[in-house]
Amino acid sequence: MTTPLTPALLLQAYASGVFPMSEHRDDPDVFWVDPHHRGILPLDGFHISRSLARRMRQGHYEATLNHDFEAVVQGCADRADTWISPPIHRAYLALHQQGHGHSLEIWQEGQLVGGVYGVALGAAFFGESMFSRRTDASKLALAHLTDHLARCGFSLFDTQFITPHLGRLGGREIPRVQYRALLQEAMETEADITNPPFDPDPSQILQRKTQMS
Repeated sequence: MTTPLTPALLLQAYASGVFPMSEHRDDPDVFWVDPHHRGILPLDGFHISRSLARRMRQGHYEATLNHDFEAVVQGCADRADTWISPPIHRAYLALHQQGHGHSLEIWQEGQLVGGVYGVALGAAFFGESMFSRRTDASKLALAHLTDHLARCGFSLFDTQFITPHLGRLGGREIPRVQYRALLQEAMETEADITNPPFDPDPSQILQRKTQMS
């Protein structure tokens, strides 16, 4: 019998360095993943390219935090091949209701065009998935999210794996033993994703990024 995927079990797993996946959309079972190498997105090393900075200055979009968590999860699952099965979907909605699941949304003309969701625990944010329906929407979501996590005192942004897309944004791969050390440090610290309040102004993000450089 498969152990129910409860919020308590999920939080225990994240604190231990593992995360759940399913083989496909209709898979009723969940397996646990503990990669030999882990992807992270350094909060002080997010790369904003000139084209992305220009896109942020132009505006014509809105960024929100936790405005529509379920729609972001659905957007991430809306693809031909997904590991977001119904048990996983329900479990993360429950985590959101308990204050541990969070989403960053990007809107254009009132439509949700991109976003990212994950889990906050201690001073770690565990990114689960992201999606983009328009050019640069997921990049904008990550730019806003990394800036906000840094302002809130988070020390670890876990991306699970590294894709070419994340690599171009500053993501890197580290050995499991190094990840576990960063995770332990993050678990010993508390960060609050609601404090300070989310600042959606892209000009402020670019200004803070310049000051850090």
